[in-house]
Amino acid sequence: MNIRSSHTEWGILSIAIHWVVAVVVFGLFGVGLYMVELDYYDSMYRTAPFVHKSVGVLLFMLMVFRVFWRFVNTTPDVLATHKKWEQKSAHWAHIALYCLLMVLMISGYLISTADGRAISVFGWFEIPSIINGIDNQEDIAGEVHEILAYILMFVVAIHAMGALKHHFIDKDRTLLRMLGKTKSE
Repeated sequence: MNIRSSHTEWGILSIAIHWVVAVVVFGLFGVGLYMVELDYYDSMYRTAPFVHKSVGVLLFMLMVFRVFWRFVNTTPDVLATHKKWEQKSAHWAHIALYCLLMVLMISGYLISTADGRAISVFGWFEIPSIINGIDNQEDIAGEVHEILAYILMFVVAIHAMGALKHHFIDKDRTLLRMLGKTKSE
């Protein structure tokens, strides 16, 4: 398997980024749900947000690279079995996923830096607070962050159902291509 995608198959780098993002997004969503239930005396009160923020920043960096890779790399051609409405739906779902993720991470940044403090990423480096002091910044960004997280999970569910429909009902190679299965396998 090649690192770059071809007109028929996804490359290993695109596949790896896809699945890493998927696992990280589910993990962040789970940690986010867990965090909102913590009280001040819980041992994870500071640790869970620290991990959530650190992983969120790394995910943002990966998504920036993913967008760059998408522009400099070929994407596989649409399968002949895909109907026009499926092609358009997939296109808009992917745009929604990218936009939701980016705005979700920006809102997380605005929550975390509202008090003027930088975000420490596992103690390796810091992301400075460059936007702060907006009235109710943390609360507004928090509402946006929560709402978008649920919307993202809804769009992810539709995306996954589409892949499963292609695999089990249409019996085409849509899901197999993203799993790295070549035609010869």
